[in-house]
Amino acid sequence: MAGEIVTIRVPETDADLREFMHWARNKPELALDTETTGLGIFREGFGLRTVQFGTAREAWVIHWERRGRFMEAAEWVLRHCPRFLIHNAPYDWLVLDHCTPVPLESLAPRTLDTRIKAILVDPRQPEEGGIGTALKPLSGFYVDPSAPDTQGDLTSVFNSLGFTKADGFARIDLRHPTYNLYAGLDVIYTARLNEALSREHERLSIRPRLLEYEHEIAYMCAVMQRAGLVIDTEYVETLRTTLREEFDRQASIAAMYGVGSVNASGQVSDRLLAMGERLTERTKTGATKVDKEVLLPLADLDRDWQRIGAREPNPLADAVLRAKRAGKWLTTYADKFMDNLDPAGRIHPSINTLQARTGRMSISGDFSAQNLPSSDWMIRRAILSDEPNHIFGSVDFQAIEMRVLAALAGVRRMRDGFVNGGADFDIHMYTAQLIKGEGATKAHRKVFKGAGFGKVYGGGIKTISRQTGASEAEIGVAVREYDRVFPEIKRASSKWQREARAAGCMTVTPTGRILPLDRNRMYAVVNYKCQSTARDVLGQAMIHMRDADLLQFMKLPIHDEITFSAPKEDAADLAREFERCMTMDLYGVPVVADAQLGGRSWGSLYGAAA
Repeated sequence: MAGEIVTIRVPETDADLREFMHWARNKPELALDTETTGLGIFREGFGLRTVQFGTAREAWVIHWERRGRFMEAAEWVLRHCPRFLIHNAPYDWLVLDHCTPVPLESLAPRTLDTRIKAILVDPRQPEEGGIGTALKPLSGFYVDPSAPDTQGDLTSVFNSLGFTKADGFARIDLRHPTYNLYAGLDVIYTARLNEALSREHERLSIRPRLLEYEHEIAYMCAVMQRAGLVIDTEYVETLRTTLREEFDRQASIAAMYGVGSVNASGQVSDRLLAMGERLTERTKTGATKVDKEVLLPLADLDRDWQRIGAREPNPLADAVLRAKRAGKWLTTYADKFMDNLDPAGRIHPSINTLQARTGRMSISGDFSAQNLPSSDWMIRRAILSDEPNHIFGSVDFQAIEMRVLAALAGVRRMRDGFVNGGADFDIHMYTAQLIKGEGATKAHRKVFKGAGFGKVYGGGIKTISRQTGASEAEIGVAVREYDRVFPEIKRASSKWQREARAAGCMTVTPTGRILPLDRNRMYAVVNYKCQSTARDVLGQAMIHMRDADLLQFMKLPIHDEITFSAPKEDAADLAREFERCMTMDLYGVPVVADAQLGGRSWGSLYGAAA
């Protein structure tokens, strides 16, 4: 590897294990990895097969599955090594917490995650022009482009033995040389990658405190993933029936308009055109686009599936949307809940703390929580608080995107409104009144809200028009008026774009996070700065919560919200404490939050009866 011989050792005897422990005894730092029977840590039958430790030149693969002295040797090193290097540490933390006596709380403070370290250098995925976050591509870039990668070899072995990639890791013989080579190489790669990334961090002057902060966030999210979410299985079974019936009902309506399959885009577009609708957008292949973003305005629905009131809803668009949503919710949520239950009746969603280029978090695996409409209760009703005497709560920032924009761009009138507007201050109505006077209506509010979010998220006039139901001409006027009353936003955008070009298409956030920009989308700098800063405001609030001993109640971070489960008798006091932790000052702009308390289910916060 990189012109050097590397060695992978696989102990077989007590003497071998003693040599391993002697080797590991005085190492200040070791790379660490695990091989398991699969990816579902909390599912029945999941098991740990090997634990491997390594340096830049040597690895030891310990067969945990052989138990006895093998377990003892690995556990001793897990407990006593001062520091570990792990690529994607939360997964291995949770594996070891679940399968060994060494808890997450012991491992996390002694870990440096090379995946986090790499993302702080370049957060882009390969399709965005980056290297990505996986160990092998990063090692190919930073360590040795020609270094051996046994993933393909191992897949060939699985195929030759009649295994699939899904079950091969559980079924392959523990002593198979390709399997052990695969396991050992990863820790050597991790150790070498860490050395290269340290040089990059120094070159780019990445703040050590930012690296520490991301590890703190990763630890908290791993604790939440370990705790999981209680599922109301009886409700989910009823929900599955309801969703199947809804799909059939809406598909029947679509069939009345000549659409035999709601997933046949060509049929849907042909029938909508025949009904007089104007469809102008195209897919990359040149087909007429009839995705959710196109169909929602035709059905007179906004992104939260609420009526816009801008037109008569098209019944075919409405039926296709509702049929596809019912089918998606059935497979993505209801079925997945039941398929991924652990023995205690919980699911364990994965929290990716650095998903987007901007650092925004996402929820995946057992539950894609961030993709649910903000007004929905049907799916959320399936999630219960931790205990029968607990209730669900949520604490959410007030208008965080606009507060961050006001703070970063120094928007005087916007900041004055946030400072002096009182507890019930509404930035979007305030904006409408600045422009339209005291007679501003809810319709004006919606238009200027769309214009404001267009500034934050980079949405063009056509997109804002589609989302609000207002005409493009009306939105064009609103955007110009927005620039007139808040001129600092346009000036800040121009300044940030100039700075980013001078820095090689890169901007830096207030926390020191490096965000690469696409040369043909430099205007996105406003979106990137605001979205990333909002995420870090939430991250700082989460640290406040941990310091206030609230981590034990926290369930999920979703967008700009934290959900929690609290004992009914203490819930009001805890809600106030959550609000306190999310209250802070950002460059003179007050950041505040509102807590809500519901009943036993998360859905109760959205209108569900229970």
